[in-house]
Parts: sequence; C-alpha cells; structure tokens
Amino acid sequence: MTKPGDLDRLITIVRAGEQTGTNAFGEPIYGPAVEKTISAGRKDVSDGERFAAGQVGSHIMTRFVVRYSPFTAGISPIDTLQHEGRTYEITGIKETADGRRRFLEITAVADLDATLAVTDGGGEEEGEDG
Repeated sequence: MTKPGDLDRLITIVRAGEQTGTNAFGEPIYGPAVEKTISAGRKDVSDGERFAAGQVGSHIMTRFVVRYSPFTAGISPIDTLQHEGRTYEITGIKETADGRRRFLEITAVADLDATLAVTDGGGEEEGEDG
C-alpha cells in the first residue's frame, strides 16, 4: 500500500507543446514544451522482470508512483520523464491497487549508454591530431 511518505523523489514530466500551426512546407509548428515537477516514489525493476519484458542492453527499467491528479491522469507514452539526470521513455501507466484515483504507477525505461555519453562529455575520440 502506497503512503504519501513513500513519494520521496522529484521527477519532471515533459510534455511536448501543442501544435500551433504549420510552416510554409506544411510541417507542424509546436509551442513550448510543458514541464511539471512532481513527487514520486521509485522502484527499479529486477533483472528477471526486465528479461521477461524483453529489455536487453544497457537500459534501466523503473516504476515511479505518483499521486493521481488531472495532470498525472494525462501522462502518456508521448511524454518523457526526467529524474536524477536521466531521461526516461514512458512505456506504461496504470492505477495502483491502492484504490481508484489515488496513485498512478508509471513504468519507464532509460538508456544508460545515452546517460554515460552525456556525463562523460560525449565520448571524445582518441587519436585525432588538433
């Protein structure tokens, strides 16, 4: 059972801006992205669960629990989630067993290789003369 005290992390949900029109080439123009920081609980998925879900490679699958609200009810896989310097792709969202409209569980996957490239300075190539 989830308790409000279990929501001890901060995550940011990034939602793409709404389409505001099209350019001269017929390509969509989007407004600014909407970012909202909310409290969440975090639990990394075990290796066995990752394997069963078909996740291979250097990824981390995590479940985040958030309070139900009109904003969180609108979270979908086209949004992204940011936590502790990693960007997660949302793969699923559902209500928890704690009761109707109390908490939502977000399942998300982050690519650890992409995180390492950012934190290591982009992986500079060796052997090039300047």
